Amino acid sequence: MEFFRIRRVIPFMKHALVFNIISLVTFLLAVLFLATRGLNLGVDFRGGTVIEIAYSHPADLTRVRAVIDKMNLGEFAVQSFGSANSALIRLPLKEGLSSAQLSERVMTELKADDPAVTQQRVEFVGPQVGKELYENGALALLLVSIGIVAYLAFRFEWRFAVSAIAANLHDIVIILGFFAFFQWEFSLPVLAAVLAVLGYSVNESVVIADRIRENFRKMRKASVPEVINSAITSTLSRTIITHGCTLTMVLSILFFGGETLHYFALALAIGICFGIYSSALVMAALVMWLGVSREDLVRPEKRTGSATEKILP
Repeated sequence: MEFFRIRRVIPFMKHALVFNIISLVTFLLAVLFLATRGLNLGVDFRGGTVIEIAYSHPADLTRVRAVIDKMNLGEFAVQSFGSANSALIRLPLKEGLSSAQLSERVMTELKADDPAVTQQRVEFVGPQVGKELYENGALALLLVSIGIVAYLAFRFEWRFAVSAIAANLHDIVIILGFFAFFQWEFSLPVLAAVLAVLGYSVNESVVIADRIRENFRKMRKASVPEVINSAITSTLSRTIITHGCTLTMVLSILFFGGETLHYFALALAIGICFGIYSSALVMAALVMWLGVSREDLVRPEKRTGSATEKILP
């Protein structure tokens, strides 16, 4: 479906080198921030105390956050849990305080603010559990990347597989670079957003790769840059509509979804913006530089010649 059609082919590949230099600089800066500042891991990865509380009325999460914020316990998370009357509080490890002592202090402050609150359970999440979550998340990222490479190599050609995974991992590293530079909290929801971006970006890469293969069949006398330019231009309308709608939804979560979903939506928003850029301008340029040709994607037509038979007397 197209609300508008771009009739003039835009020469994206003419500026491919500039686009990729920008991507390389951004990528290297992200790696630098990750190496020097590191990720600000949340309670899920570092370990800490988890407290489940309940009220006799709907829980006011903003009010709960305000009470805990005054205690200066470090970075914490408060989210709805189960029903509207329940909430889950995640607190970081505090030196000199056990989970029981920490939960007792928190409950004292919460009861002073609202006597209707009750403590349902307290759990201690050790650093070892957080380390396992971190390692499992990295393993999930690796397996998804391998699956994407195998799928693209099977459906298209190895050049597309290599280019797409390079472009998509470029998006992931840049998201992590943003979180390292600004020291935003990296939690399990953010990890879920990173994996979602990886799958989301590969979808755009597949659409462009499919159009490149189709153009090689139609545009027999065109050069490789002309074929790729036409493919990106013809999918531009779909890209603007699809990603514009998705980004609108993600931004609504970012601004109105509350503190719990803030960094999740932020990671998605960054990933969508860079995913559009990398799929159209990084992946396609890498495919061109790796030397893709019509023969790599279009099988030669079999010509059946008519053989003449001699009938011997």
